[in-house]
Amino acid sequence: MTTASWNGTVVAESDDIVTVEGNAYFPREAVREDVLRPSETHSVCPWKGTASYLSLEVDGQLNRDAAWYYPEPKDAAREIAGRVAFWKGVEVR
Repeated sequence: MTTASWNGTVVAESDDIVTVEGNAYFPREAVREDVLRPSETHSVCPWKGTASYLSLEVDGQLNRDAAWYYPEPKDAAREIAGRVAFWKGVEVR
């Protein structure tokens, strides 16, 4: 089982992980919705497409843009459709 934790709290957990460029992508349903906060941040990857970001809020602390996903990934990255990855201090093990 792979987990993603931040601020001492598990925010995602699954044994169905897709790894791309060293990042573990969790199924969206494996991510705790109660800790996710919307973000207006976006970035573009030439082969994956446009990423959207989410912030995490745990125990009143906010980790801005700590998660990302591709709402409509390009064909080359279709395996990460419906999945979320983490960074910015989120520990994935």
